[in-house]
Amino acid sequence: MEPQPAARGWLTGLRFDNRALRALPVEEPPPGGDPAPRPVPGACFSRVRPSPLREPRLVALSAPALALLGLGPPPPPGAGPESEEEARKEEEAGAGAGAPGSGAEAELELYFSGNALLPGSEPAAHCYCGHQFGSFAGQLGDGAAMYLGEVLGPGGQRWELQLKGAGLTPFSRQADGRKVLRSSIREFLCSEAMFHLGIPTTRAGSCVTSESKVIRDIYYDGNPKYENCAVVLRIASTFLRFGSFEIFKPPDEHTGRKGPSVGRNDIRIQMLDYVISSFYPEIQAAFAENSVQRNAAFFREVTRRTARLVADWQCVGFCHGVLNTDNMSIVGLTIDYGPFGFMDRYDPDHICNSSDTSGRYAYNKQPEVCKWNLQKLAEALVPELPLEVSERILEEEYDTEFEKHYLHKMRRKLGLIQLELEEDRELVSALLETMHLTGADFTNTFYLLSSFSVAPEPTQGAYFLDQLAQQCASLEELKLAFRPQMDPRQLSMMLMLAQSNPQLFALIGTKASINKELERIEQSSKLQHLSAAELISRNRERWEAWLQRYRARLERDMPHASSMNTWNTERIRVMRSNNPKYILRNYIAQNAIEAAEQGDFSEEGAEAAGETVL
Repeated sequence: MEPQPAARGWLTGLRFDNRALRALPVEEPPPGGDPAPRPVPGACFSRVRPSPLREPRLVALSAPALALLGLGPPPPPGAGPESEEEARKEEEAGAGAGAPGSGAEAELELYFSGNALLPGSEPAAHCYCGHQFGSFAGQLGDGAAMYLGEVLGPGGQRWELQLKGAGLTPFSRQADGRKVLRSSIREFLCSEAMFHLGIPTTRAGSCVTSESKVIRDIYYDGNPKYENCAVVLRIASTFLRFGSFEIFKPPDEHTGRKGPSVGRNDIRIQMLDYVISSFYPEIQAAFAENSVQRNAAFFREVTRRTARLVADWQCVGFCHGVLNTDNMSIVGLTIDYGPFGFMDRYDPDHICNSSDTSGRYAYNKQPEVCKWNLQKLAEALVPELPLEVSERILEEEYDTEFEKHYLHKMRRKLGLIQLELEEDRELVSALLETMHLTGADFTNTFYLLSSFSVAPEPTQGAYFLDQLAQQCASLEELKLAFRPQMDPRQLSMMLMLAQSNPQLFALIGTKASINKELERIEQSSKLQHLSAAELISRNRERWEAWLQRYRARLERDMPHASSMNTWNTERIRVMRSNNPKYILRNYIAQNAIEAAEQGDFSEEGAEAAGETVL
């Protein structure tokens, strides 16, 4: 069934201006419009058509995200078309697509399910490549997402609209181009949660489910089941990514795969011209006469934005889960919410993606792997940016920018608003180490510190310690967290190999992983001899020691403030604005999913599901 033409309504006034399709090469569909997977050489986009869904139904919308497009609040029910002719056209379009509901809700269900095309939209799928888990995978592309076009919002801002889960494209490979309700809800919720945490991100405008079904093996255990298809409307200045520039890659020395547009430096130049002029206009204006200097300034800014982005993630305990080069935004946004998670108890080695068996994308590896991805982007820009230039920029900028932004954010989380001292780095490290050893909750601990009194009464100090202790793991939880992960015989063999044949050891193991295992063994051994009461006492001692350091550091800030009361008020305000009380914990998302799968899309339904779980 083909998408229906648009009827006049709330959404059809959106102003499309699809500059990307004018500036970059687009592959026209083959005769008959066959979306079968295939290589797409010599093009950045391929024209596609969304595959309509049966009985689309609105799950959720984000009014703040839709406001970016110039859309005010949806018109109330009953505010229908202005004439009988318009009503007839709207009814025909809606009936053809199988869209329930009325008014604005029906429009959202109709157009943002892919069942009808808005006037001016030009659906296309973007071609990109990527390094996945460190290996070049060749052509990837939008296998389950479609560019709809670019909408001009208030003030002339330009926003790319994308439907995720809208059906087959040339890049779908062995998949079906669909997304299901549970993953769509997670993406919708996390996109908007990240935005409201102040972290650069793509936005989610709506989530629509349907009666169309696809089969999925949720737990990869050989027990697949049918699930409802869903579509998320995604909004960003652009969805171009590092992998967009990897379509020109020659055969990879390890995998033998190559980009579909290898040898087409003319397209690389087009893409650089488009990206820099569209999203970095100040760089284009400053270096219009020298392309190498312009491209170097562009890479420098992408490096800085990426460093700041991953520092933001670290400061809220967010794990992306799949930091492949095809999931790295060229404008520094959090993009592509697949397996992700916010840490509960602080664990630097936390892995949120069960398929990441090597821990490549663990929480503490995110800064390192994002730098590695920038190196791959640098390689993809050759010859338009010489590698020696980009690598020098990467070494000069990335670590410095990450550390600067990370410490700036951590100082604000700790209320250090007057002075910036070198010792602050050690204070933060000591805090994280205390959180790790006590199994403290990352979000709750920082939120509690927002109420820390610099000069408390003795009873207040004891009460605050009690509150901190409540955020710590139980004895059994800590034993589980520090449980050794290697077989003792394997560890013994690795240690012997490290001594007898360091070169061979370097090929099959890393010193860091062995050291971590030895640390787990040491901590586990200590825990075996502790009682629950002794653990609480030890945790209080650890926290009391750190709080003494923290209080002393706060006192150094006070003499530099004009007023003690003003300083304290501002300190608390800054801390509360940087330490969220709530994050999108896995159980919260799961509550919403379970309620939605029962047809209840209300907040009350999600809360009720949570009560049954708890």
